[in-house]
Amino acid sequence: MKKEEPANVETGLVIKQTRSMNCSRILNLMVLFGFMVNYMLRVNFTIAIVDMVPNHKQNVTIEQATNFSTSLLNDTNSTVSWTHSNPPGAVKFNWSEYEQNMILGSFFWGYVLTELPGGRLAEMIGARPVFGYSMLLASMVTLLTPMAAKISIYCLMFCRVFLGFTLGVTWPAILPLAANWIPPNERSKFMSNMMASTLGAAITLPICGILISAWGWESAFYITGLVGLAWSILWFNLVFETPADHPRISEYERHYIQTEIAKQSKPGTKPKKLPWIQILTSFPVWAIVITHGASVFGYFTIVNQLPTYMKYLLHYDIKSNGFLSSLPYLGKYLMALLAGIIADRLLNSEKISKTMTRKIFTFIGVFTPGILMILQVYFGNNQVWSVMIFTIALTLNGAVTGGYLGNGLDIAPNFSGTIFGMANTLSSFGGSLSSYLVGKLTNNNQTFEQWCIVFWILAGTYMFGAIVFLIFGTAKTLSWNSGPSADESNGISTNELEAMKPLKNSSSS
Repeated sequence: MKKEEPANVETGLVIKQTRSMNCSRILNLMVLFGFMVNYMLRVNFTIAIVDMVPNHKQNVTIEQATNFSTSLLNDTNSTVSWTHSNPPGAVKFNWSEYEQNMILGSFFWGYVLTELPGGRLAEMIGARPVFGYSMLLASMVTLLTPMAAKISIYCLMFCRVFLGFTLGVTWPAILPLAANWIPPNERSKFMSNMMASTLGAAITLPICGILISAWGWESAFYITGLVGLAWSILWFNLVFETPADHPRISEYERHYIQTEIAKQSKPGTKPKKLPWIQILTSFPVWAIVITHGASVFGYFTIVNQLPTYMKYLLHYDIKSNGFLSSLPYLGKYLMALLAGIIADRLLNSEKISKTMTRKIFTFIGVFTPGILMILQVYFGNNQVWSVMIFTIALTLNGAVTGGYLGNGLDIAPNFSGTIFGMANTLSSFGGSLSSYLVGKLTNNNQTFEQWCIVFWILAGTYMFGAIVFLIFGTAKTLSWNSGPSADESNGISTNELEAMKPLKNSSSS
């Protein structure tokens, strides 16, 4: 006789179904691959431009190009041409270095404009259409990029601006989706999916190098664009805005997700208007914004300048430079995944409060890299020690997935997209600022003394951001996240409702 599975008391459903949260797993996979594709569409141009612009000063074989292609993501000023047979009719462009940098930088002109609107739009009309259609449009403009480049440099720059415009909404849009689908104590691991963007960069660059060597630079855009289109089709068929909207979700999975999320929510309705005053005057919100800005400032400074530092100060050859420059990407993603798992387990064990958990992982992910930058001042002129310190610093930075990164979902899940949009807007400016500062300090003066100034700036920025979160950060849901409940709207306060409960119980008995 077949043994009967134990049933859940509340739902009457078999407990065995808790092990088959299929729709949630599919959502996690789609988000993970979505951010890989996101960066694929973003960085393909970084390596394609190397083949688009002929330069006879230095010729490198395609095998060498593939080995160091990862470093091209960070070193946008590289001008290298490969010795391979170009396809018949291959078009080259005589762009100056100034024009090349203008094209590369034009992506951020659109990117910075849609961070905040993207988060708010996802809260209003849903994250599924915002994330999905932005990726669809980005894929389509990627397919049109070769044609735009052949028309004129201005058409190409317009495509890059539009690409940034579409991809800018994707990062803040994913948080409102997490608020609908991911239980509070499982969100740290979900946030690590966003770090898959680093994997996308690490995989895209060498693959594009192989494609370009075989079929020319246009293939980098056609292949990545088609991958983006395929992902978009899957997204709209597999992902839905809420568990209640999903046509194929099991009753148990839907009930489990809705019940767990309801435990965090206070009685009340989602406000129709954005509480701007409360958001802009909230210390916990600004703790997230400032800490994220400091963390990303440090991250972009290191990954963007690391190849240059290795070249001029550590004197690594280009092969070693490319390989070593890729280590922080892999390390950060692995740490992000590990930190997300550990943070969720700590929250589920209830041995440490959620606020303390967020602060511990923020300390590891943001304050510790600051300490390591101080060590760089004293050991940074040594090849082995310098690379070790850089790699450890960026690896530890991945711990933010258990810290501040998903904290907007803790304090205000209804407005998490807006909060993350604010944080990412500041961090986008920080990325540009870091390049400007390093350029000013090291222009025609590539000395260890000048780089020590950079390290001190990084140390101060990292530590300041971490301290702000340690002081003002919290994981408690803030009152303005929800509007008044139906009863409160009718003039009955929550306190009055609580006082009426004993009367109701006594009358029923």
